[in-house]
Amino acid sequence: MSFAALLTQEQVEKIHDTSLEILQEVGLKVRFEPARELFKQHGCSVEEERVKFPRDVVEKYRKMVPASFTFHGRDPKFDKTIPQDSPIIVTASSAPDIIDPVTGVERRAESADIARIAHLINELPGYDIFSISTLADDAPADQFTVSRLYPSIKYCLKPLRVTTTNMKDTASVMEMAYMVAGGRDAYMAHPFLTHHYCPVVSPLTMDNLSTENVMFFAKEGLPVYPTIVPNAGLTSPMSMAGTLAQGNAEFLSALVLMQMVKEGTPTIYATLGTVADMRTGAYASGGIECGMLHMAFAQMARFYNVPAGGYIGLTNSKINDAQAGYETGMSGIAGLLGGMDMFNIGGLIDALKTFDFAKAAIDDEVALMMKRMKHGISFDNDDLALDLVKEIGPGGSFITAKHTISRMKTEAVMTKMADRDARTIWEKRGSTDIQTRAMKKVKDIMASNTSPLISPELDEQIREKFPGLVPGVLEPIP
Repeated sequence: MSFAALLTQEQVEKIHDTSLEILQEVGLKVRFEPARELFKQHGCSVEEERVKFPRDVVEKYRKMVPASFTFHGRDPKFDKTIPQDSPIIVTASSAPDIIDPVTGVERRAESADIARIAHLINELPGYDIFSISTLADDAPADQFTVSRLYPSIKYCLKPLRVTTTNMKDTASVMEMAYMVAGGRDAYMAHPFLTHHYCPVVSPLTMDNLSTENVMFFAKEGLPVYPTIVPNAGLTSPMSMAGTLAQGNAEFLSALVLMQMVKEGTPTIYATLGTVADMRTGAYASGGIECGMLHMAFAQMARFYNVPAGGYIGLTNSKINDAQAGYETGMSGIAGLLGGMDMFNIGGLIDALKTFDFAKAAIDDEVALMMKRMKHGISFDNDDLALDLVKEIGPGGSFITAKHTISRMKTEAVMTKMADRDARTIWEKRGSTDIQTRAMKKVKDIMASNTSPLISPELDEQIREKFPGLVPGVLEPIP
């Protein structure tokens, strides 16, 4: 598939050059002292918390990054490597709230919701990776992340993407992961968690806890990558070119850090660039500018020969309506055409604040359409069908041809959410809208294949190791 180029090659090189100047002349505030020491040891200038990066240092380390990144699932059949397996679809994550699937009212999300979502994502074919979609308001204070990980592990075999808070939290998460894998060595051979952080806070600030975690996982050789989140008008210049240059500098600083920790560490050029709605300062993740910035960052990723991805296909709508549909669709397709490999696209509304089950089911169909588009059009002689056209001739019909029958279920996406019936048939079937159809699909999934994906013995061991852990029980939706 050929990619759409939003930027010219000259503009790509100009962003790169401007980013190098930002890193050399402005630098970053680096709050984590071991990171400052690492930068100093490898040729950067350090004065108090300010680190400046010579051009030759950036150029040296950015060329060390591998061209691919692998997500591992508990079941290896779910392993995905980008760019060759792209597009991979990842749920958007960490929403504090959820639309209750019974009452339809927004409320705080809990661990029981995560169990339901994990099972849903495990069963929906369009999703490749479960990035834990919500927080868990019922988590004990000292079990913030394991309370989210536990129900995810119980009900999803696909790769899990997680974020931890501090190193104590990280230790707990890894302890649980080792138990599930059957020991540390078994886990290290096939690590089913991918770790994600935002170590660089725009503008140009490398924080403490996320930076410490990124360095830890890079040193351990475990999958980890950063996301860069510039917001034009608030945390980056109120111009897309300025935001691209600053955001690219921020990505390069994280890339350089990871390579200094361990040369050859894989990463992803992951972003969530936005342009603020300056009428209110609103976080406009549903804006078309978000799609444009992702297209441009994807071009920068190709320039550096690293996979690209990020939070795209998002919406500012408070309900799963037409606004949610067109915002998800427009930016999602923009990213696909622009060459993104990874899409955090599923299930969230209200600018990443709220999870909606029906939206997740609809986004699954969006994902299947995106994958079909990336698959492209085959032009071998059989698909070009010249002999068939000659055989059928003017005025004929292709409906009974073997060529047609053999491709009926593969040439086009067989939609389940989108209704294509005539109005009379649609009315006879109850005149349902897509929200209703999507919730029916969710409820059907919640009523089948719901057994935990870990053994009762392992479950008991985990609960003994983590006293007071949330129940992690999957409950059907009435």
